[in-house]
Amino acid sequence: MADRSRGPRPPKVELPRDEAADIGVEARLAAGVLLNAALEGRGGLDAALSFREVADLPGPDRAFARAVAMAALRRLGEIDQILDRRLKKGPPLAVRTILRVALAQTLVLDTPAFAAVSTAVKLAERDPKTRPYKNLVNAVLRGIEREGPGLTTAESNLPDWLAARWRATYGEPTLAGLALAAREEPPTDLSLRPGVDPAAVADAVDGEVLPGGTVRTGRRGDLAGWPGFDDGVWWVQDAAAAVPVRLLAPKAGETIVDFCAAPGGKTLQLAAAGASVVALDRSATRLKRLEANLARTRLAAEVVAVPAEDWDDPRVFDAVLLDAPCTSTGTFRRNPEVLRATRPADVAKLADVQHRLLDAAALRVRPGGRLVYCVCSIEREEGETQIIAFLRRNPAFRTALAVPADLGAPDEALTPEGWLRILPSMWAEKGGLDGFFIARLDRVD
Repeated sequence: MADRSRGPRPPKVELPRDEAADIGVEARLAAGVLLNAALEGRGGLDAALSFREVADLPGPDRAFARAVAMAALRRLGEIDQILDRRLKKGPPLAVRTILRVALAQTLVLDTPAFAAVSTAVKLAERDPKTRPYKNLVNAVLRGIEREGPGLTTAESNLPDWLAARWRATYGEPTLAGLALAAREEPPTDLSLRPGVDPAAVADAVDGEVLPGGTVRTGRRGDLAGWPGFDDGVWWVQDAAAAVPVRLLAPKAGETIVDFCAAPGGKTLQLAAAGASVVALDRSATRLKRLEANLARTRLAAEVVAVPAEDWDDPRVFDAVLLDAPCTSTGTFRRNPEVLRATRPADVAKLADVQHRLLDAAALRVRPGGRLVYCVCSIEREEGETQIIAFLRRNPAFRTALAVPADLGAPDEALTPEGWLRILPSMWAEKGGLDGFFIARLDRVD
């Protein structure tokens, strides 16, 4: 079930037998808490990081718990396929959670089976509700260890409604690629300040330079300890997320407003180009991360905590960047919980928000200026459909043709209209990308 063929991978950490066993029942319990919180709704996993069962763990155990939960989320359909073949009657959720956590370790993270099985049985023993099932937990996990997991399908990791939607939109071969991409932990991508040598950064972090200048590494761990962090020469930003600003083509001295700016990677790109930037976002809390990164990278922007459509300011700008709120289905490589948290009604609800923000953004573009609209969603209603409708409402705007080779985007991302539709299955041999829709609209009057 574990597949190591896609993109840079972190080195496997071999733990001594006693240390692997002692990483703890509490860490596995926390992994289950995180997993179930993620399955309960959007934002659940992030909220659960502050729960006592997670927050009170030592740092390494907390990181282990999160890694297990994320592995379980990425392979949840396959894990349940394996379990359902061995469970004649579905056990309580608490028991299934114990089994899911154990299989995520052994089948995805290559945790020694003795450690995963032992702690799973201990977890079952400690709770009166699961104690009657401890022999079942042991028998199921030992049977899988002895006989193997059997065949599974990558598509099972996708919710049925999303799989059907993507099959209808993109076709069966692309759906298969998306399903494979959803199984994999992505590498880490770094955007660099202008003048920084990408090859030198890549060498320092054991990475590679991608088209467009992004540095990609399979390295993991605390970013603050990485070479160049304290000097502010880079920030973390998926390679696809760096493309919208490249398409906007900011110039030194230009005035640019970044609607919905947090967490701020695109604002940093704009500021690094020498533009005078206003960064708007409705969340003052999320803007704190942006302000911290501005300070670390020694860049400057005017930061305003206000919903973009409510911003009471008379200025118009040379350029506007709108990275609109969306279902975020294109980020499932990094945030597998979005696949479980997103509901069909969310697409239409967020499309209405995007419609309003696009009209508000258009009012901020001076004559002769430009607007880039993007979403990290792979739903057409949030991308192509939005721009088709916008151009009908706003005859002063025209599509500016995107040139993938100049932007660090896959060639196959270019649409007939001149927009970019980046899918997570693209650049699979390099480790994939987040999914994005990106369009540049120039105001011609």
